This record gives sequence, structure tokens and C-alpha cells, in this order.
Amino acid sequence: MSEPPKTLTKLQSEKLLAAFDWERTGGAQSRKKIRNRCITLLMLDAGLRVGEVVQLQMTDLYFNGQASDTIFVMASRSKSKTDREVPASTRLKRSLDTYLAEHLWLRDYADATIVFGAGESWHPMSTRQVERIITSAGMLMLGKPVNPHMLRHTCASRLMKVTNMRVVQQLLGHRHITSTQIYTHPDNDDRKKAVEDAEEHGNLI
Repeated sequence: MSEPPKTLTKLQSEKLLAAFDWERTGGAQSRKKIRNRCITLLMLDAGLRVGEVVQLQMTDLYFNGQASDTIFVMASRSKSKTDREVPASTRLKRSLDTYLAEHLWLRDYADATIVFGAGESWHPMSTRQVERIITSAGMLMLGKPVNPHMLRHTCASRLMKVTNMRVVQQLLGHRHITSTQIYTHPDNDDRKKAVEDAEEHGNLI
């Protein structure tokens, strides 16, 4: 039997995000942290692949100058080659709105431009750049390396606790249900809850 994918606990996720706390005084460092928080949440809360994140266009995330309620992943930018829409969490929307407020010039290119760019030419960030950002944050806040796949796996595992496998398959953009089944492995929290529920209902003596 294959090993379940590595994930983060809720506390570990919060600690990782704390690496991207930013100062309201502004500046280049604050803007980078705001950007990095958005990127992290797109994988942690929306379950996007790192390759999908770096290809996101303004129209995939924003409408009328505000963060959309859903994240749109076009088939041409998806590993599964299918379009999908993923509802945005409250904290992800808030983070995206803050990002746009710090990059007001992007509003002039709202019809089509890369969201997360770098350099004067605003070329797309590479997946390697994102991996370095996440790994460094993991080492700083958790004392261990964290990679983008772990964030997506964490999102998937949490979804599996509250909805059915078909819904998770659609949200993650899996072409085959077998790809989603790897998230059905019970973890320590699942086992603990099972015993607590059994005890509460008088099934343990």
C-alpha cells in the first residue's frame, strides 16, 4: 500500500503563513511577503498546482478591480487539460485584494497579464522560485523543508474530511478518481475522532 502524501497540520499551516506577515509601512519587502502569502494560499486553500499558480492571469483572479469569488484555472494552464473553477476562501480573497492594492499598476493590464511576475519586464515567476520561497519559509518557521506539493496535499486532505471524493476530484483537477483516492488515508486526528465518537455514543465500555 502506498504511503499517504505528506501534509501540514492546521497549526503548522498557520506558522508557515506567519512567515509572510508584512508591515503596513510598505516597501519592496512587504510587497514580496504579500505576494508570497497569496501564492501560498492559492496552493494551501485552493489546491492549485505550483505550475498553475505561476501561469495565472489577472482575469483568472480578479473582476472589476476586486478578487473574484472563484479562481479560474484554464485548461491550457492545467496539467489535466480541463477548465475548473475553485471557490476562494475568505482569507485568500482578502490576501488577493491586498496584493492588488500594493500593485495598483496591474489594474491597467486587467484584461490579460501574469499576476505574479518579476523583474522590470514582469516575466512569470518560475516554479523553482516558488519552491525556494516555500522551502525557506518551512525551514524558518517549522524547522523542516516544505514544498508546494505538501500545500496542495494539505488542501486535498482537509477537503476529504468535509466532502465526497468526486467533489475533491473536481476541485483539484484530477483527470482520474484514482489520483484522488490517495487522500482517503486516515490520519491520527481521524483515528482519535473515531474513538471519541464511539465513546460518546456508548459504543465503548
